[in-house]
Amino acid sequence: MTLSKPPKTPGLVARLARARPTKPGEIYGVPGQGNTFWLSVASVATMLFVWWLVTTLGWVKPLFVPAPQAVLAKFVQIWNEGFTNTSFLEHTLTSTLRVFGAFVLACLIGLPLGLAMGMSPTIRGIFDPPIEFYRPIPPLAYLPLMIIWFGIDETSKVLLIFLSMFAPIVLGARSGVKSAAIEQIHAAYSFGATRWQVMRYVILPSAMPEILTAMRVGIGFGWTTLVAAEMVAATKGLGYMVLSASQFLQTSVVIMGIFVIAAIAITFDLVMRFLERRLVPWKGRM
Repeated sequence: MTLSKPPKTPGLVARLARARPTKPGEIYGVPGQGNTFWLSVASVATMLFVWWLVTTLGWVKPLFVPAPQAVLAKFVQIWNEGFTNTSFLEHTLTSTLRVFGAFVLACLIGLPLGLAMGMSPTIRGIFDPPIEFYRPIPPLAYLPLMIIWFGIDETSKVLLIFLSMFAPIVLGARSGVKSAAIEQIHAAYSFGATRWQVMRYVILPSAMPEILTAMRVGIGFGWTTLVAAEMVAATKGLGYMVLSASQFLQTSVVIMGIFVIAAIAITFDLVMRFLERRLVPWKGRM
């Protein structure tokens, strides 16, 4: 009598490579679909632990990388006492208004222009060259021009952030127009739809996923440009706080300011993802 061998348990690599079970109503599992919340939590916890371990063991001097508890203590101190005679909330509010003011302006101008460029070759031919010309130029390169033309007040700062957001928002909206299926457009025209109705009910819904992605990318560029915008003649703002602290080698303040900027940007990105799930629930399912 031959004894049968017990079934072999698949290894770790095999389990990771195995496709997830399909949900009801699905034929095949969607690549990349799945909940990553706990993996993200574990990743952040690991990075914080490594940071704490490296600083606690003294492998890096506090001048270069202060301990997490030192950064937290500095945050509490600035929250209570402020920085350069200005409260922490005022620094945060100033930078937030600059970024989101420029973001609203970029959306009001960039989204209609991008949609028009996607639908009209004439408008695309007029506006595409200047946008493509300045798009790859770093904001620091044209910061002196902003100061020469508009001075050192809020206008130059907001305009610099606006320009960093404007190009990706326009190009995202223009690319979104091409997402509309030609069959849907022809069907709408065959039923007697006007050009505006085709734009409103066919092209715009198809372009919304690309538009929302472009808005997320644009706001990211805005936050990365904030520090450059607050380099000149700024007395308030998170970017000013980071730059001012770096001149006096206050590394804990620099890292704390970076974390605050990142927290605000991540919060906005989460809000945009929430709106994306509500406004375009069909994204990734067609």
